[in-house]
Amino acid sequence: MHELIEIISYHAPNAHWYIFAALLLAGFNLPLSADVLILAAAFLAAKVVPENTWLLFASVLLGCYFSAMCAYWLGRLLGTSLAKLRFFSALLSPTKLAKIQNFYAKYGLWTFVIGRFIPFGVRNCIFMTSGISKMHFLKFILIDAVACTLWVTTSFYLFFILGQNVDTLWHRLKAFNLIIFTAFSVTVIGCIWYKSRKKTRTKPF
Repeated sequence: MHELIEIISYHAPNAHWYIFAALLLAGFNLPLSADVLILAAAFLAAKVVPENTWLLFASVLLGCYFSAMCAYWLGRLLGTSLAKLRFFSALLSPTKLAKIQNFYAKYGLWTFVIGRFIPFGVRNCIFMTSGISKMHFLKFILIDAVACTLWVTTSFYLFFILGQNVDTLWHRLKAFNLIIFTAFSVTVIGCIWYKSRKKTRTKPF
């Protein structure tokens, strides 16, 4: 993942193509974090290629949307046999599948909206489970269109604002760390002084 981010940064003017392709591959359960890719796209838009902001946003929005479709069709075509494959066994364990199905039974369509904001493989598990359960594809893409748009827009915007203000935030963070370090040092020195003074008072003459 680190090497991929370096490649994307090096080829910043065409980064939207790399990000889109990486997100598609993530739909096949490859270890590529959509959250990190959105972060990279937003930071590039804020600091490196602001003229490509809308291209970068479109790349993550469409990449995440089509990635979900890839995961859906994996589940739909291969079904529960995916869980027998070592590559998918952890993601589609019986326990995790049961949790997703219970969550869907309880929250319905909100499962997609909430699930989009949860990292660590939960999204792909939801998409594959939708395929395995033979959810109507039209229903799937309509529901996920809303969920994906909400998640990507919110994440990209927040990371973009963070990228624009990263220098200011960094200076403030350094100042905050200095204050914390000073307060900690004063506290430690105070404790040492108090203990040594207490020992001196209790020392027999």
